Amino acid sequence: MILAILDHHHGAIQSASLEMLTAARGLAETLGIELEAVAIGEGAEACVETAVSYGASTVHLIEHDQLDRYAPEAWARSVAQLSEDSSPEAILGVGTERGNEVMAHLAAVMDAPLAANCMEITPGDETYFVTRVRWGGSLLEEANLSGDPKLLTVAAHVLSAAPADSPPAANTSIFSPELDEKAFRVRVKELVKPETDKVSLTDAKIIIGGGRGVGSSEGFEPLEELAALTGGAIGCSRAVTNHGWRPHADQIGQTGGRVAPDLYIACGISGAIQHMAGCKGSKVILAINTDPDASILGKANYAVIGDLHEVIPAISEALRNS
Repeated sequence: MILAILDHHHGAIQSASLEMLTAARGLAETLGIELEAVAIGEGAEACVETAVSYGASTVHLIEHDQLDRYAPEAWARSVAQLSEDSSPEAILGVGTERGNEVMAHLAAVMDAPLAANCMEITPGDETYFVTRVRWGGSLLEEANLSGDPKLLTVAAHVLSAAPADSPPAANTSIFSPELDEKAFRVRVKELVKPETDKVSLTDAKIIIGGGRGVGSSEGFEPLEELAALTGGAIGCSRAVTNHGWRPHADQIGQTGGRVAPDLYIACGISGAIQHMAGCKGSKVILAINTDPDASILGKANYAVIGDLHEVIPAISEALRNS
């Protein structure tokens, strides 16, 4: 069977996990074997219905009195112990910071190679042929993956998520690992909740991103007004966080978050490859920039050559009058 490690937030499965489940189901169907999933942490039982709808025949719930919060080594050792009994053909994780971290620990525990951030997986008799995203999306690498089981993560926001046409009947299994204190050397001690009235970048269908061209923290006020009118979220480039205009939680890019909104409005952003690595999953990109030669224009679906401080208020005014 194929085992998929879910990334969730209090039982709400992250969109990247749904993409990974879709890829894992396709791999299982190709091999003619079952897809099973594993959920760890607080609210794990709430993942069952969604995981089954994406094709998981069994959802393993790992329970331990110290596993309520994220602890990468403990999570990896739990999955390793589970796999001793289930003998999976392959174990898939999510190509996010948490997913890659857990899978790296798992690879170390199992002394097996790991192929991270895969976008294509072709199984073979002894090795898998994979295509994976490297260098922030600027390079695609083709490689052969060996090991037993095969360990992979699926690149976030590269593949589309799709529920199973004929989901199996729900089946759950409780697994209690044996873990010592060393496995909890690194773990989350406290969760700082974001502002309750703020749309998160990962969930937003519309994101208004600001770069160096916004000019100041006060320059984001028109962007925030547009976000409020559209039900969108505010993002930014690394240059903005370096200047202290926005918090790091708003940063999009190779060293920030990766997003996949329906519409990304990039305001005063040059389009450096590190930033594009974070927003390349956007369905539509609208760039607003005074520089007609800005590199982002070559990646945008639409562009407005103009001053964002004039264009953004005009868009907001048109929306208010519509």
